[in-house]
Amino acid sequence: MSAPAAAQDAADYGVEPWTDAVVSVAEFEPATVLFREAGNWRLVVSGEVDRTELDYWELGSEASARFERWCAPQADIGCIRFVRFSGVDQEPIRPAARAWDTGGIYSMMVRSDDVPSLYEAALDLGWWAESPPIRFQFGASDLRNVVLQGPHGLNIAVYERITPEFTGFPLGAISQGFNSMRMVRDREASRAFYADSLGFGVLFDATSEPDEPAFSNFGIPLNLTPDVIRAATALHPQPGETGRVEVMQITGFTGHNHSERASQPNLGHLSVRYPVRDLAGYRAMLEANGIAIAYEGTDVTISGLGTVDIMAVRDPDGSLTEFFSHPESE
Repeated sequence: MSAPAAAQDAADYGVEPWTDAVVSVAEFEPATVLFREAGNWRLVVSGEVDRTELDYWELGSEASARFERWCAPQADIGCIRFVRFSGVDQEPIRPAARAWDTGGIYSMMVRSDDVPSLYEAALDLGWWAESPPIRFQFGASDLRNVVLQGPHGLNIAVYERITPEFTGFPLGAISQGFNSMRMVRDREASRAFYADSLGFGVLFDATSEPDEPAFSNFGIPLNLTPDVIRAATALHPQPGETGRVEVMQITGFTGHNHSERASQPNLGHLSVRYPVRDLAGYRAMLEANGIAIAYEGTDVTISGLGTVDIMAVRDPDGSLTEFFSHPESE
């Protein structure tokens, strides 16, 4: 990438919090059961993926797909669009991966009003976890967290804020998605990509570790947690509790790099989709900052979102982020 042009904010072009996390699955039920049974999520729309969307993804005429879009109660953003592809070869994006493996999207983050109960419900439904729930302090927040694991590397990181009370949006057992975690090789390079090139604002930078061994939500052995450094940056296109992207570099363990598989129709977390009120202007900013457009389409019909123009970019670790024209801007 070339050096970015004069810094501009994504918010200047009307980039809003992401509406959908796109997840590729072999079958719907093993993935959706957690959200339906434990989270009381609702199926908003389902059906055949339109040919224009398959063309945007550069999938040949032999490819077809069905989708289900699920949203949390009272939410219409932070949803999950599960896609089941047919007629094409697939492999997991992050096969048998551990948290410190890079490339591809590691997890979607949600909130909960009761992490221990959700953890037990997830195990009863056939899901698993990186570790049992842990409790820790982050800044002024007292938190519980567990990373739930579904089929084909589908990870859902669940946070319960014990104090102070969280009031940003409705909770329940599984809230809407608010963040998308990517494990990266070089946090500074990834931070620069999202902040300087995409124009996202920085919510926080965090590098602190416990002085004494403490259980890790990422499965890091107890005795090594003071020495294995987890450096993270969270960013968003505009201030608020939703629409975030987080990049984390785990230093002390060297894992696999899965970036070459981080594309549709492979199985796992594919992308998050941001609506943009001035997509043409935002694209011009990205290109001025040296960002290549990985995929693009015009008049693409996406059920539940509308007929939109859409583009995707890759971060330094190959993970996709999509931007589409806000239907109200047409």
